[in-house]
Amino acid sequence: MLVEDDLNLGFLLVEFLELKGFSAKLYRDGQTAFTGFQGGHFDFCILDVMLPKMDGFTLAKKIKVINPQVPVIFLTARSLKEDKMKGYEIGVDDYITKPFDEDELLYKINAILSRSKISGVQTEDIFQIGKFHFDFTNQSLVIEDQKRRLTERESKILKLLCLSRNKVIRREQILTAVWGENDYFAGRSLDVFISKLRKYFSADPSISIDNIPKVGFMLQDNS
Repeated sequence: MLVEDDLNLGFLLVEFLELKGFSAKLYRDGQTAFTGFQGGHFDFCILDVMLPKMDGFTLAKKIKVINPQVPVIFLTARSLKEDKMKGYEIGVDDYITKPFDEDELLYKINAILSRSKISGVQTEDIFQIGKFHFDFTNQSLVIEDQKRRLTERESKILKLLCLSRNKVIRREQILTAVWGENDYFAGRSLDVFISKLRKYFSADPSISIDNIPKVGFMLQDNS
């Protein structure tokens, strides 16, 4: 994903990345990019900091809620220490200050992807959960010869739980990522979806989705 409001620079970078073997999708503002991220599959994000509708910091924070492991590089015309610290706190992997050399960008992308492979970061959408095999892209949950087709929201919730496996994920993180809002009705709907997911996993007693009162949920995998 490339998010850049300067169309000339955006088109040049897309062309450059595609020549280097990447598939690149260009967005011009933060809000459209976030909607695209929610509905698509991206292994890497390159974000301008100063964007219309939603700035790069806010966009990166929302992206990291949905997928904490996805690598992010900021493109910025400013090199202030405060901006860099803010980005690193969100979980951004690196910065490139404009103007920059395209080969420098390529070097940083490849270096970050190499680190991700070495550290075992999972950027794919396939998860093994106990005896279950979960394919987010195809919205399928399989155990032995039994296959269940999940709804879009069930899949998104389960992916967030998987990405935080054996750790607490806050209710508001799930609600913001899946419903786009944190209110009473969305909260009640979330509880219904969690109950459904618990039933799906009942075939494997080593798997549980625990409720942490007033905080969130934890997918426990004791397999």
